[in-house]
Amino acid sequence: MSESRNTATIRTEPPSVKIDDTKMSHEIRPRRKYELKKRADEMAETHRRITEAAIELHGTVGPSRTTLSAVARQAGVERRTLYRHFPTEADLFAACSSHFFAANPWPDLAVWRGIPDPDDRLAQALDDLYAYYERTGPMLANVLRDAELVEFARAAVAPLHAYLDEAAAVLADGRPARDRSPELVHAALRHAVAFPTWRSLSTNGVGRADAVTLVAALVAAAQRPAT
Repeated sequence: MSESRNTATIRTEPPSVKIDDTKMSHEIRPRRKYELKKRADEMAETHRRITEAAIELHGTVGPSRTTLSAVARQAGVERRTLYRHFPTEADLFAACSSHFFAANPWPDLAVWRGIPDPDDRLAQALDDLYAYYERTGPMLANVLRDAELVEFARAAVAPLHAYLDEAAAVLADGRPARDRSPELVHAALRHAVAFPTWRSLSTNGVGRADAVTLVAALVAAAQRPAT
């Protein structure tokens, strides 16, 4: 009897490879992050250029005369690119308004609240506010004019009107009305802080210091007893 031998066959499996842990994958990941960041930066830059182009046109010809084609041309982009960033004119105008007022913040009401004497507070507030109007006059003139014509322009300047309402209230605090109606004094203060008031005086050659003096005298007259 012959002796048979059982020989075992040993199979060697190839080493497993993690697809996401190869040398190539380590090279692709940083490159992909770089490409995504570059794309995001380019999108942000295009967004900024379109917004600033629209602001430039709003400040020169006004919102009602600014076309999307003109904005695209000013920004150096195609109209379809503009629409990808701003699907509607209202979207574009809202971005312009936020961008402009962030770059040109209103005077701080807290500073005025910290001045106890009402007359000193009024003089400081008018000087600060009229200086602001000097810097932003062309833009505000166009936008406030077109707010009568364009709905999204009206919505964009609503926060400015709310700010000026609050400013008038701050300036009325502690100011005696004597025997005159408090509403008359408040109306005089609201007129004092309004952009058209400053613009009318400035257009007629009245400098800031004289404008502050004249308008403060108006408010004082609103407080005097009726004769």
